[in-house]
Amino acid sequence: MKTLAKIFMIMILGVSLAYSGGFEKVAQSSSAKVVMSSEKPLTVGNNTIMLSIENEKYKDATVSLKVFMPAMPGMPYMESSTDAVSLGAGKYKADVNLAMSGTWQVHIFITPKAGKKVRIKSSINI
Repeated sequence: MKTLAKIFMIMILGVSLAYSGGFEKVAQSSSAKVVMSSEKPLTVGNNTIMLSIENEKYKDATVSLKVFMPAMPGMPYMESSTDAVSLGAGKYKADVNLAMSGTWQVHIFITPKAGKKVRIKSSINI
C-alpha cells in the first residue's frame, strides 16, 4: 500500500512539474519572426512577455503589443496595450493585463527606424 501511495505521489508531482514550465510561442509574418515567451505560464492578471525579433532589419525598432478579446454575447471587448521596453539585441519586454481566461488575440507592431511598420498577428490561450 505504501508503494502504491509513493507511485501516486510521484505521478502527481511529475504532472505538476510538466505544467509549471513557462510559455513560448512563435509569431510570424512574411517579413519578421517574433518569439514570445514568459518564465512562468500566463495567468489571469498582469503578465510579463518577452519578445525576441529574429530579423536583423528590426533589431533596433520600436515595438508595441496589443492583446485583446473580441466582444461576445454578455461580455464586452477587452484590451491591453503597451509599448515594449528594449533590452538590446532584438529583445523586448512587455507587461500586459489579461483580464480573464480564454483566447486572446495578439498584435505585435514593429516600427523600424527606416521603412514600413509591420504588424504580426497571433493568439494566446490562458
